[in-house]
Amino acid sequence: MSNQRGTTRDERFAHGLEVLDSVDGEAGRRVVDSLADISPELGHQIVAWGFGEIYARPQLAPRDRQLVTLGMLTALGGCEPQLEVHVNAALNVGLTPEQIVEALLHSAGYCGFPRALNATFVAKKVFAERGLLPAGERPADGAPASP
Repeated sequence: MSNQRGTTRDERFAHGLEVLDSVDGEAGRRVVDSLADISPELGHQIVAWGFGEIYARPQLAPRDRQLVTLGMLTALGGCEPQLEVHVNAALNVGLTPEQIVEALLHSAGYCGFPRALNATFVAKKVFAERGLLPAGERPADGAPASP
């Protein structure tokens, strides 16, 4: 559903909320709810535009959108709260912990080690909360990871 004539502000928000729930789950709702007393319009725009218009576009699968998002948030730096939401979202849309770790490792070459480290520690926190540690990474020689 794009922002077409005939759709109301409330309809765009409702559609965006469906997409938000399917991608971010409760974490996304908490972010929007946390804006209610300071900038409800920002919350509305995140839902209606960010999720209803952008995330809902069919040209990229949700898992691919999350890979892009993880890379951009890592590159920006200082986005650890948003990274936490999007690491959870990446797991929700089918990325494995190993794929997430690999994407963050890949980012080191483009974003630098400090940003890759910060993003990886956010992923570690999320994985721990979800009972997904150790992440099952294998050394380059293919041998099982040491305990």
